[in-house]
Amino acid sequence: MVDLLAFLFQFLDRRLGSLPVLPEHWSWHRSTGALGGGVNERLRPGPRGEAEVAGSGLPTSPQRLDLGRWLNPDVIAPGIVGLLFLGLWEVAVRLTGVPPYLLPGPVLVARTLVKEWGSLFPSLLVTLQVTVVAFLLAAISGLLLAVLFSQSKWIERSLFPYAVVLQTTPIISIAPLIIIWLRNNTFAAMVVCAWIVAFFPILSNTTLGLNSVDHNLLNLFQLYKANRWQTLIYLRLPSALPYFLGGLRISGGLSLIGAVVAEFVAGSGGERAGIAYQILISSFNLQVPRMFAALVLLTGLGILIFVALSALSDKILGHWHESVVRREN
Repeated sequence: MVDLLAFLFQFLDRRLGSLPVLPEHWSWHRSTGALGGGVNERLRPGPRGEAEVAGSGLPTSPQRLDLGRWLNPDVIAPGIVGLLFLGLWEVAVRLTGVPPYLLPGPVLVARTLVKEWGSLFPSLLVTLQVTVVAFLLAAISGLLLAVLFSQSKWIERSLFPYAVVLQTTPIISIAPLIIIWLRNNTFAAMVVCAWIVAFFPILSNTTLGLNSVDHNLLNLFQLYKANRWQTLIYLRLPSALPYFLGGLRISGGLSLIGAVVAEFVAGSGGERAGIAYQILISSFNLQVPRMFAALVLLTGLGILIFVALSALSDKILGHWHESVVRREN
C-alpha cells in the first residue's frame, strides 16, 4: 500500500508540478525513505509574497487592479466588430427608409426594450426557470446514465442507440405530443422538451470521458486490486471531468433552445408566459421592434448561460488541465 501511494504521489507530482502540504500524521509520508526526503523539500511551504519574506504581516507593494483581462484583443476585437455592425445597421435603416414593422434600427429596439421591460423581463424569468430545471435534470440524468454505461458494456450497447434516436428526432415534431400528454401541467411539458434536447451531449461526452482512461493507470489500479467503485471514483470520474464540463457548455444553450421551442408549441399565455410567447404575440401583431427587444433579451440570456458555464469549467480545470493551464514557454 505504501508503494502504491508513493508511486501515485510521484505521478501526480510530475503531472501537476506542485502539491499541497500533507498533514504531519500521515505516517507513510515519513516512512518512504529517499522519496520522503525529496518530497519533503518539494512540499515545504515557501514565502508567498514580499510581505512574508520581510517578516511583515502587510504587503510591501500595493495591489493593482488587473485590467489585462479586459484590455486584450479577445475582448476588444469582438466589441469593436459589434459596435461597427450596430452603427452600420442604424445608418442603413435611416438612409434606406425601411419601415419599423420590417426592420427597426438598434436605437428603436433599445427604446422599445426600455419601454416594454415590465412585460418582457418577467417572461424571460419564466423561460429561465424552464431552462435551469431542464438543464439540471439533463446534467444529473446524463451523468448517472454515463456512469452506468461505464460499468456495463452490455447496458451501453443496449441503451445508447435509443439515446441517439432521441437526439436525432426533431423536437419540434414530438413537442405537440408531449404538450398533449401533459396538458394538465404545461410547465412540466416544457421542461421535458428542453430536457430531451439537452440530455444527449452530456451523456455522450461523459461516456466518452469515462471510457478514455489512461490504460497504464487502469492497469495500475487493477494491479493493486482496486475494486470497481474505487476505480470509478478515483480514476474514471476525474478523467471524465473535462468531457463532462464540455457537455455542460453545449447543453446549456440547447436547454434554452428546447425551452423556446416548447413555448412556441405550447403557446400558453398569462402569468406563466415565457419570452417565446411574447415573440410570437409580437409577430402576430406586427410589433417588430418589440419582437427584436425580446430577441435581444433571449440572446443575452444564452450568452450569460455560456459565459457562466465556461467560467465554472475554467475554475474547476484551471489549475491542472492542459486545455486551461497557460504554457510557461
